[in-house]
Amino acid sequence: MTVRICPSILNADRTRLLEEIDRVATADLLHLDVMDNIFVPNQTFSITECREIIAHSKIPVDSHLMIANPDDDAILYAEAGSASVTFHFEASQNPRATIKVLKESGVRVGLAIKPKTTFEAIADLLEEIDMLLVMTVEPGFGGQSFMSDQLPKIESARAAIGALTGVLPWLQVDGGISLETISLAARAGADTFVAGSAIYKASNPAEMISILRVAADF
Repeated sequence: MTVRICPSILNADRTRLLEEIDRVATADLLHLDVMDNIFVPNQTFSITECREIIAHSKIPVDSHLMIANPDDDAILYAEAGSASVTFHFEASQNPRATIKVLKESGVRVGLAIKPKTTFEAIADLLEEIDMLLVMTVEPGFGGQSFMSDQLPKIESARAAIGALTGVLPWLQVDGGISLETISLAARAGADTFVAGSAIYKASNPAEMISILRVAADF
């Protein structure tokens, strides 16, 4: 299994953000949490700030849109230079159309689901996306505890992905990923891991990225 580690800059020091991004340049993707204080009760980066972050990052940026109107606004993050754009199923009025628009722009397309959303709700979209993101906390804030009751959902998603042919979508988890929980998520079938606190609270973030990668590669 190919393991991908994606540091979340939600937990970085915002007063020296560009330097903080450079500290995780050994990761696979930079996870850019975009919150609008509507879909989730928190606000993070404006589109202008996102453009600066994407331009600065030495690694590809996965923009995770926790916003109320991805059907209209997701394309802005593709145009800003994101390598992948992930939007929430729950916020979209027409996810299939938004997937199509993003794919036509040339980015990888991710679809995210909150803890209360079942895998079955999005199963018919699985063949159309490049990544499924299973949230293992309620989106909105970093530092939350991993919700182990999401493991069966990850297992269901992995089984469905395994039944597909062609290029298979990645299976990402986001929320409470640490040295203690990353192996649980990996054994359930995840291959792409968002980690915020675990990486940015470490004395050596680059070293922690390597440690997490080993812990997930069982």
